[in-house]
Amino acid sequence: MRPPTHILVVNGIKVRQPVFVLSAPHSGADLLARALKRSPGFHVTMGRPSVAHVVYAFARRPSIAGRGMGATRVLRDALAEAWQIVPGACLDCPAACREAGGVTGEGPCAEPGTVARFGDASPDLLYSASVLLQAFPDARFVQLIRDGRDVAADMLADPAALSWFKPVMLSDETEFPNPFLGVNSGEHRDRWKAMPTAGKCALRWRSAVRLSATLRQELPREQLLTLRYEDLVSSPAETVEGLSAFLETRVSKVALYGGSAPKVGAWRTRLRGQDAELVEKVAREELSRLGYQ
Repeated sequence: MRPPTHILVVNGIKVRQPVFVLSAPHSGADLLARALKRSPGFHVTMGRPSVAHVVYAFARRPSIAGRGMGATRVLRDALAEAWQIVPGACLDCPAACREAGGVTGEGPCAEPGTVARFGDASPDLLYSASVLLQAFPDARFVQLIRDGRDVAADMLADPAALSWFKPVMLSDETEFPNPFLGVNSGEHRDRWKAMPTAGKCALRWRSAVRLSATLRQELPREQLLTLRYEDLVSSPAETVEGLSAFLETRVSKVALYGGSAPKVGAWRTRLRGQDAELVEKVAREELSRLGYQ
């Protein structure tokens, strides 16, 4: 049974049907966020400190997210802070959020009188999906799926992503199963620490798409839309048309053109042979299920 709907008011605007973008790392959430941020009526944030702190706490310690309405209030309050439209609001935003909104100064990137929908596309928001649904029972979720080999190639070139793979990340206090790192049992701790980085990237992707599959089973069709990164890049107009219909509002497709989106299939030249073999070995089942093999 879902908790009663809590009406959140931000900047004098009732938050109704907020939009949350979920994905594994480097799966196109930033591209979709750019399209939403530059669409009339939307105020979408990405990685604001107040949200990132909570999201990573839930991701690394899943039991926190299971603490009922306490966790719900914490995440809802963090989003309410992130969505505030005040002078200088964009100063705390990461570069990706500022770029997506076309912000060159202090901001804010939206005007209160023009906002009708709120959203967030923070990295690793996927691990807070259950809490988001409790906080906003009428929320709309858009999840992106991308070829795990391309994801691994991009992660291997991203220092921020690689920072999660330090051995200390699996300490004696780590909770298991740990979907964030893709490790199911404490018995696998030493194997994970000794695994090449490409394999750890594959584990993160594998775990993320498994969570995405669970969401497809649990959420009604009117609340969850699954898109493929490959379609977003190759057929942006058609993809955005489907997204607009799902959200029942117009989403801009202009922001998806002319960008520097990573190419589909670039893993073939970017992954070393042994890394490609390891990624395919670790993620074989999910790659096959999703039609990538």
